[in-house]
Amino acid sequence: MKSIQIYDTTLRDGAQREGISFSVGDKIEIVRLLDALGVDYIEGGWPGSNPKDMEFFARQQDLSLKHAKITAFGSTRRAGVSAESDGNVRALLEANTPAVAVVGKSWDFHVSHALGTTLDENIAMIADTVSYLKSKGLEVIYDAEHFFDGYKYNPVYALKTIQAAAESGADSIALCDTNGGTMPLDVQRIVLEVKKEIATPLGIHAHNDCGMAVANSIIAVQSGVSQVQGTINGYGERCGNADLCAIIANIHLKLKFNKLKTEQLRELTRISKVVAELANMIPQDGQPYVGRNAFTHKGGIHVDAVVKHASTYEHAPPEEVGNKRRILVSELSGKSNILFKGLENNLESIKNYPEAIKVLNVLKKMEHAGYQFEGAEGSFELLVWKTLQTYQPLFKLEAFRLILDKERRGSDVYHVEATIKLRVGDRVVHTAAEGNGPVNAMDNALRKALEEIYPEIKAIKLVDYKVRVLDGKDGTGAVVRVLITSQNGRKRWGTVGVSGNVIEASWIALVDSIEYGLLCDQSPAVEGIKNAISEIAWEEEYIAKTNRL
Repeated sequence: MKSIQIYDTTLRDGAQREGISFSVGDKIEIVRLLDALGVDYIEGGWPGSNPKDMEFFARQQDLSLKHAKITAFGSTRRAGVSAESDGNVRALLEANTPAVAVVGKSWDFHVSHALGTTLDENIAMIADTVSYLKSKGLEVIYDAEHFFDGYKYNPVYALKTIQAAAESGADSIALCDTNGGTMPLDVQRIVLEVKKEIATPLGIHAHNDCGMAVANSIIAVQSGVSQVQGTINGYGERCGNADLCAIIANIHLKLKFNKLKTEQLRELTRISKVVAELANMIPQDGQPYVGRNAFTHKGGIHVDAVVKHASTYEHAPPEEVGNKRRILVSELSGKSNILFKGLENNLESIKNYPEAIKVLNVLKKMEHAGYQFEGAEGSFELLVWKTLQTYQPLFKLEAFRLILDKERRGSDVYHVEATIKLRVGDRVVHTAAEGNGPVNAMDNALRKALEEIYPEIKAIKLVDYKVRVLDGKDGTGAVVRVLITSQNGRKRWGTVGVSGNVIEASWIALVDSIEYGLLCDQSPAVEGIKNAISEIAWEEEYIAKTNRL
């Protein structure tokens, strides 16, 4: 079976994306993740270019990796200077890594206009650098920068550059689509032509400026390259690099190369999210394989088919890459959506078709009024309970008042106080609390009123708050939708409120958040939904449940 090497450059190329700046600790953590995943090479940075990379290469020597080789990145020697005396080349040696990646020019246009040297000197720079590093016992990967562009304009010279690297002992040669402008069939043609001339193993390094990075990487693999370079989540300069998450999944599930172990492949989604968190980037919901929406279904016809057999609208099982199937409920839903959500969240109360249709009708009316339950599964479950009258509210609002006072604490500071009166059973609780804004003040007052009766409320934390104007033509009088995300250490849920008054919309979402969190932990009537927002049942389990409906 063909062996494909996975070469990760998240820590260097990926870090060149706007907004990303990994700390040394972040880089060490990512190295551990990638090593456990089974990545072959991890490019740590450019030693000597900045203090952070110097510290990383010093610290990586203490790492005990099971599989991956840390790789230092650098360029060929400068024109007119020997490799031995070139500072960048010395820095590669001082990084003390088992492998190094050396980038050199393959496009004659770059040699003359960027390097400002002769074509022959560029060939000498490549040969001298590769042979010198090989003489020091290092594995050398030669990155042929701008190779595809160079080959299109001057194929003879482009080939000479990589022949120089090959004859000087390079262990592999990565053909780079540095500007990201090459089309897949051109990549295929050029790779096949190069393989006839070069015996050294080839790799592919693709950028995504035309949206072709993954496609170019896959067609290069199909054309015979044995190494694929890329970054987790496709991070990189401009439009990014080839996304290794999609590439790794495609290599296994489509090309059937089986590079990683089954349990390693199932870590792919988690690693994508952890790297996004360390990079301080928002995860891409639509990202293939590992995105939140990769296996999400909304249309009623789609859901009905997926419930019968997942492969009707899924090209691969989500669990193989550690993702999960999600079913949304909206105005596009059919009864299958509602039934599936009941199975997913163990809501046995909607197992019958008439009850599902009753919930669906209420749902569609609420969505017509502006509600959206796609990110608010807590509110959806409360909707089911309220519609079918299967629960008693934990508390009822009697009244609340908000006071916003700017004069009291000076011109730059607002004072916000919420006064609230609740009825809990036969008891009336009347209290007040301050906050740094209206919603925070209401949240504090609500918690203060309930914490003696429901001490579990202390574990519930509000972690996100969003407001969306539904129709901007009404200006400040427009209806708004408020989405609140909460968690309690074991699970995470969303709730929604809609109103022409942002305070009221916030209150609705806030009450749903607190009530849902308490009901999941407190009420015996809903003991069966303790894992309401946990992993869904896999195909065999939920099909079996569906067949019993």
